[in-house]
This record gives sequence, structure tokens and C-alpha cells, in this order.
Amino acid sequence: MPNLGVAIVRQYERGVVFRLGEVRNVREPGLRFMIPLVDRMRKVSLRTVTMPIPSQQIITRDNVSIGVAAVAYYRRVDPVKSIVEIENVEAAVGQIAQTTVRNVVGRSLLDQVLTDTEKLNESIKQILDRITQQWGVFVLLVELKDIELPPTMQRAMARQAEAEREKRAKIIAAEGEALSAGRLAEAADVMADHPIALQLRNLQVLSEIAVEHNSTIVFPAQFLSSVRAVKRFVSKERPEHAEAPTLVP
Repeated sequence: MPNLGVAIVRQYERGVVFRLGEVRNVREPGLRFMIPLVDRMRKVSLRTVTMPIPSQQIITRDNVSIGVAAVAYYRRVDPVKSIVEIENVEAAVGQIAQTTVRNVVGRSLLDQVLTDTEKLNESIKQILDRITQQWGVFVLLVELKDIELPPTMQRAMARQAEAEREKRAKIIAAEGEALSAGRLAEAADVMADHPIALQLRNLQVLSEIAVEHNSTIVFPAQFLSSVRAVKRFVSKERPEHAEAPTLVP
């Protein structure tokens, strides 16, 4: 049908018409007519293309070899440039995307690659968009989707994370001990000012021990205190009730 001067352009396409080898115009979707044997149409899809970027070994700025895979999303926005300016736009975008990922990741530290992924994605996208703009292509998004670390680096990072957790645990335990020591010092001051508080604490300890163990416990401290209290009471009462002896002539 194109040789007969009739072509159907789909909704997601644009038709670039060449008349005797020269770009004539761009046809919109629908049924389009051309001059038979003179006009030729090349259809260009404007849909978004998903292009996986294969994993490649990259040496970071701190000399760590990692494998990085990514994915890019792009679409043609200028049908004429995507045909006239470059022979194969898909292959060109794929090659420049691999090169850009390798250059950007190679200039970064390993910690930046692992933590600042969004920043690296935006940097790669801007570089690709600036280069592919002359080909009539707009890069929508670039994402680093897989980062492979060497086994030795994985073990080192695991040890580092474990050491960090142990450090935090020791700090928390030390803070708890310091707080506990302060509270014990305050309790000792209170008990020194109020001796009865110590006796109440002893009774509380006895009740806790009795709950856990069914046994009889003798606590001599309270018994001795009771004996001393009885002696003081007797010594006070004896002079008052004592009677003088009477002499019979």
C-alpha cells in the first residue's frame, strides 16, 4: 500500500515522508495519502522504551570492584531527528547508557553508590538527556537496579555492622549502669536519714524471697534490734516501779 500512495499511521506513531530522498513532512495518525512511487514513509513509534543496561564490572574511586546493572526509560520526541541524525537510535542509546553508568559510578565512592543512589540516577539521566537530545530522544528515567559486591567486601561490611551494634549496646548498658548508680546513691541517702525505711526494705526482700522459695528464713538483724528495744524499755521502767525497802524496829 505505501507504493500505491496510501498508508495507515497508528495512534502511537508518526510518519516521516521522504519525497525523492528528501524529508517532506511528518504525518499524524490516521489514513494518509502520498504520491505513488515518489513518496516513501518511515514510521516512528513515540511509545516509551524500556532498555535494560547489562551488569558490568566497575572500579569505584576507592578501588573496589563491583557489578552494576541499571535500566533506562526513553522515548522519541522528534521523529525526523531520530531518523536523520542517527542510524540506529536504540543501539546508540544503549551504548551511551552503559558508558555513562560506568563513568559516573567510577567517579564515586562505594558508600556513595550504596547510599546516594538517587543522586547517581539523576546525574546519569542528565548526562544521557543532554547527549541524546540531538537525536530527538528524551530520557525519562534511569535507575541502578542491582549492585553486586565481592564476597570479601560483604563479610567486611557485616563485621562492621555487627561491631556498630555491639558499640551501641555497650553505650546503652553503660548509661543504664550510670543511671542505676545515681538512683542507688539517692536511695542510700534516704535510708540513712530514715532508718525505718531500711527495715521496710528488708521486709520487702523477705516477702519476695518467700514467694520464690517456700522456706523459713531467719533474719537476725531485726531480732537483735527488737532485743535492744526491749532492753531499753526495761531499763526505763525499772527505776519508776522500784520501791524503797522498809525497816521494822
